Amino acid sequence: MKAMEQTLLKGKQAQDDCAAVVKKLRAMIHSTVEQLHAHKKQTLFLTQLTAKTLPKGPHCLPLRLTTEYYSLNSSQQQFPSQEKLEDPRLYHYAIFSDNILATAVVVNSTAVNAKDTSKHVFHIVTERLNYVAMRMWFLANPPGNATIQVQNIEDFTWLNASYSPVLRQLGSPSMIDYYFKTHPATSDSNLMFRNPKYLSILNHLRFYLPEIFPKLNKVLFLDDDIVVKKDLTGLWSVDLKGNVNGAVETCGESFHRFDRYLKFSHPLIAKNFDPRACGWAYGMNIFDLVEWKRQNITEVYHNWQNLNHDRQLWKLGTLPPGLITFWKQTFPLNRSWHVLGLGYNPNVNQRDIDRAAVIHYNGNLKPWLEISIPKFRSHWTKYVDYACVFARMQHQLIEMCLLGTLNH
Repeated sequence: MKAMEQTLLKGKQAQDDCAAVVKKLRAMIHSTVEQLHAHKKQTLFLTQLTAKTLPKGPHCLPLRLTTEYYSLNSSQQQFPSQEKLEDPRLYHYAIFSDNILATAVVVNSTAVNAKDTSKHVFHIVTERLNYVAMRMWFLANPPGNATIQVQNIEDFTWLNASYSPVLRQLGSPSMIDYYFKTHPATSDSNLMFRNPKYLSILNHLRFYLPEIFPKLNKVLFLDDDIVVKKDLTGLWSVDLKGNVNGAVETCGESFHRFDRYLKFSHPLIAKNFDPRACGWAYGMNIFDLVEWKRQNITEVYHNWQNLNHDRQLWKLGTLPPGLITFWKQTFPLNRSWHVLGLGYNPNVNQRDIDRAAVIHYNGNLKPWLEISIPKFRSHWTKYVDYACVFARMQHQLIEMCLLGTLNH
């Protein structure tokens, strides 16, 4: 009997010990999960911060190029073939960027893969700080026989707050408060909307193409985080079926539809758009400017931008207003024209990359950053022209500016 009592007592003690262990394990698991969430949020924040930070190389590059530019005489500071800038028979590209190396890769990769560079015209718009440096880069590194134009956005006197709703909004107290005051993020996804690129009017120039190019019929818009791998002239022959915008749709498994970008809880959005409608990509878009002007697309954009003054229809960026502005005005291009995801998805199919005319590093892992996806970096670095005309300057740039920023 005593032996049985002792056995039962030991069993009860073991049960009590198990309960304590389970309780302790639950507490440990809860603590670990909390730490994991904290680390994930910190990683996301640091990734966003890195994406917004200017690396040493691109920071040093404009300074040296500016010095070189002012050592030239006035005739050496001019680009050749400027009579081609308004010739609608040629292939015109629009690139809006303050990143010199990124712009150089876009232009160089396009020119290298073009059948006849003399028929290609690159219109680059940048901001005041990089204007001279951008000019110097392309004076020193002309892309074959292609024509180059570099413009300063501040010279667009028509683009002011009285004309452009987004300019008024970017300077509003609420927008400044949103960006520059410390607020706790309600969700991890909100961090991406703190990126300063959303404050740059360069990012919104894509809605003013007819004003920038009044004498052109078609323009191919290219983002500065793309690489061109094939001749693009076929895009000018695509029949857009009366639409204004030719773009690749993004209805694949890893992409989202309209409800990902627009707030369908708002009656204006719910009434006018389909939440399951297929989105499309910015980054490589062929625009019919004749049809754009005929349908007064810029005014459509202005109307919706005014309605979104308090960010109740969408948050920030250019894709949401683009989806709205070009609603039922977008022709779906073959997917091989534009492959996305190289700036965030390491699982982009290699066969898709090989077939693509344009590959796009959309996302935070840009190819000029050390956090880029290593296996995709070489597609970009192969078009950075280190063997330029000013070998001395380039040697200094590589040794003093680009050290550690590019893996080439």
